[in-house]
Amino acid sequence: MKKIILNNYDEVSRAAADVYVQQLRNKPDSVLGLATGSTPLGLYAELVRKYQSGEIDFSKACSFNLDEYYPIRKSHPQSYDSFMHANLFSKVNFAQSRLPNGEAEDPQAECIKYDAEIEAAGGIDLQLLGIGLNGHIGFNEPSASYPMSTNLVKLTESTLKANSRFFDASDSQPTQALTMGFGAIFHAKSILLIITGANKAPVSRKLFDGVIHTDIPASLLLLHPDVTVIMDREASGANGA
Repeated sequence: MKKIILNNYDEVSRAAADVYVQQLRNKPDSVLGLATGSTPLGLYAELVRKYQSGEIDFSKACSFNLDEYYPIRKSHPQSYDSFMHANLFSKVNFAQSRLPNGEAEDPQAECIKYDAEIEAAGGIDLQLLGIGLNGHIGFNEPSASYPMSTNLVKLTESTLKANSRFFDASDSQPTQALTMGFGAIFHAKSILLIITGANKAPVSRKLFDGVIHTDIPASLLLLHPDVTVIMDREASGANGA
């Protein structure tokens, strides 16, 4: 696991965007695994800027997102489908983009279909990950066991609380999500994990203590042969966090 510590969020976002530039130069038809949440917003803004300046091209690339709330309408402002279109897909030229379908009538069938589509695309070349306060990646919450396949999960109270700020009081916040399992994530040829903010320092310290913690899903990334972690000083604990 390669660790890069930069000064702040903006530097992390720019460095992460450079990873994508190199990936698409090396393989224009890359299959990219993408993530949502506040952490990658700066990265996506940088990718849009680089696309507009002609530095990066997505026209031969396709993408698969890690997860989506369930059930949720694609048009809901807090769906990850809406998030991705607002922050990236509507502003660049992906050949194809796919998220788990939060409107699917049969969530189990949707999970099977999603894994089949990833496999048909040749698997993921570069998987983007963030990390939750409890160490989850995607919506793979701390557990005694972890599914290999895309699956429907019940969100923990800590995750619901962390995400509640995105939903209005009148909204019914989804308590489940469709999430890519460890199979697709670990079969990605390379993984880029970005971690920012002092509130992530406790979990990031555990990530780098050389121990696989069964209650911290992200620590399983220690087993992957090609993981790059880009983090700011606050997340690393360098500022006393």
